[in-house]
Amino acid sequence: MKSKIKPVEKIRIFALGGVGEIGKNMYVVELDEDIFVIDAGVMFPEDEMLGIDKVIPDITYLIERQHRIQAIFLTHGHEEHMGAIAYVLKQLSVPVYGTKLTLGLAEALLKEQGVSGAKLNEVHPDAELVFDKAKVTFFRTIHSIPDSIGISLHTSQGAIVYTSDFKFDQTPYGNNRTDLGKMAQIGEEGVLCLLSDSTNAERPGYSGSDTVVAYEIADVIGHAKGRVFVACYASNITRIQQVLYAAHQSGRKVAVIGKTLHKVMDIAVRLGYLHVPDKVTISAHDIDRYNDRELVILTTGGHGEPMSALWRMARQANKQVNIKEGDTVIVAASVMPGYELGFAKTIDALYRAGANVIYRDRQVHVSGHGCQEELKLMLNLMKPKYFIPVHGEYRMQKAHARLAKAVGISEERTFLIDKGEVIEFRGGAARPGGKVPYGNILIDGLGIGDVGNIVLRDRRLLSQDGILIAVVTLNKEAKTIAAGPEIISRGFVYMRESETLLEEAEKMVAAIIERCLESYMLEWSSLKANIREALSQFLFEKTKRRPMILPIIMEV
Repeated sequence: MKSKIKPVEKIRIFALGGVGEIGKNMYVVELDEDIFVIDAGVMFPEDEMLGIDKVIPDITYLIERQHRIQAIFLTHGHEEHMGAIAYVLKQLSVPVYGTKLTLGLAEALLKEQGVSGAKLNEVHPDAELVFDKAKVTFFRTIHSIPDSIGISLHTSQGAIVYTSDFKFDQTPYGNNRTDLGKMAQIGEEGVLCLLSDSTNAERPGYSGSDTVVAYEIADVIGHAKGRVFVACYASNITRIQQVLYAAHQSGRKVAVIGKTLHKVMDIAVRLGYLHVPDKVTISAHDIDRYNDRELVILTTGGHGEPMSALWRMARQANKQVNIKEGDTVIVAASVMPGYELGFAKTIDALYRAGANVIYRDRQVHVSGHGCQEELKLMLNLMKPKYFIPVHGEYRMQKAHARLAKAVGISEERTFLIDKGEVIEFRGGAARPGGKVPYGNILIDGLGIGDVGNIVLRDRRLLSQDGILIAVVTLNKEAKTIAAGPEIISRGFVYMRESETLLEEAEKMVAAIIERCLESYMLEWSSLKANIREALSQFLFEKTKRRPMILPIIMEV
C-alpha cells in the first residue's frame, strides 16, 4: 500500500461544521498540499435565527484553495451531511464521490438549484481510490438510510477514519449490512486518527433494532380501527419501507403527503432502494373514496422533518387531510435536540384533536445513531492512536471522550475541537495547529448569505419591541414643516388605544425639527439622529420598551 502513495509530511484535520452543533457536517483533511473534503451538510436554524430556512458552512477557506482540493466525499443521503452540496458546487469545481443512492439524492438537489456540469462519481463500498498521497477505501455502515458508508484515508503516517453516522444492528432490516471485518482490518493496519459520531454518546446501552420497529409498526397498523397517520423523516427510507409493507399486509392503502417525501421515494424506487407493493399507494386526492379502516397516511414536513405537517393537521390547517377523533398517529421519529418544545406542543395538539398518539410507549422508532456500547465497539475495532469526537453538541463530544478514556484512549490523545480548530500530525504525533476561518452562511428564501448578524439583530429587535416610523415633510427654503409629523406604530403599541402617547411623540418630533431649522441644522443625518435619540428616551420612560425608530424625512 505504502509503495503506491507518496509519504506525507504534514496532516491537518479540522471541521467547518458539525462540531458543537447538530448538522452542517463538513470535515477537511489536508495531506501536505492536497485537500480532501468529507460531507457538505446543512443545519436547520436555531430559534434565534428568525426567518432563516437553512444554515450552511462558510467555505471561504476552500474557495481560496480550490486548486488544491482533490475530492469531496459524501457519506450518505441525509441533508445534515449532503444538503449543502449544491451551494458548494456553485463555487467549487471539484469531483464528488458517493454511493448510488447518495448521488441520486445529491443530483436532485443540484437540479433544484440549477447547478449543471457537476463531476459526480459513483463508488461501491468495496472500491479503492488512489490519490497522490492517500489511498481511499470505504466500509458499509448501518444507518436510517441505505448506502451509508464510512471513509478511510490511508496515508504513510496511518489511516484517518471518519465513521459518519452509524449504529451496530445485529438483526438489521432489509439488505443493510455492516462491514465489521473490514473495520477490524483497518484497525489492525493502524489508525492514526478516528473521527466518530457522538450524537448518542450520552445514551447508555444499544440503539435498538429496526427489525423490532417493523413488527411494532405492523402490529399498530394491523389493529388500528380508524385511519393511521405515520410521521417520519423523508430520508428515513427504512421506515418508509416498513410502513408500505405493513399497510400492504393489513389490506390498507397508503397516501403520501409532502413534496420532499414524494421526491425521496421517487429516487429510492428508481434506484432500487425502495419496493412499493403493487397498488398500495393512492393519491392524496382520493382519500375520501376509502373507509377510514382502509387508510394509512404517510407524511413529513417542509424540510423533510416530520413535526410541522403533523402540527398543521392537528390544528385543522392542512389543505389535504386533518386529524379527527379516532385516528391513530405513529410518530416514527426522535426529537432533534433544540426542537423539544415544538415536539411536545405537536403531541399535545394531536391529543386535543382526538388522536391516539403512539410515540414513546411502543418501539415505533429507533435511532440511526449508535449508543454508548456501539460507540465503544467502534473505538475497540479501530484502536486509533488519536481520537476526535464529531457530530453533536459539545456535551455529546465530551461524553464520547469519556467513553474513549474508558476503552483505553488517554485524554492527551483525544481532541475536543471546535469549528475551525486544526489538529496537525507530523511523524505520527499530533498537536494543536492553529485555526482556519469558519462561520455560518444563512439561507433565507433565494438569498444566500445576504442575511448576516446585523439583519438578524434587527429582526430580533423588531420581534421584541416592534417599530415606530416618524414621517415628516419639510420646506427647506421656507424653513418650515410642510406636513406631519405623522407617527406609525407596528408591533409596538396599538395605535387606537395609545393616541395620547403618539400625539406627545409627534409634538416632540415637531419641536426637534423646528429647533434644528432655526439653528440651520439641515443635514438629514443629524436631523434623524436627533429624532431617534429623543424619541427613544421618551418612549422608554413612558413604556419601558425600545422599539426600532425609523425617521423618514421628505422635502418639497
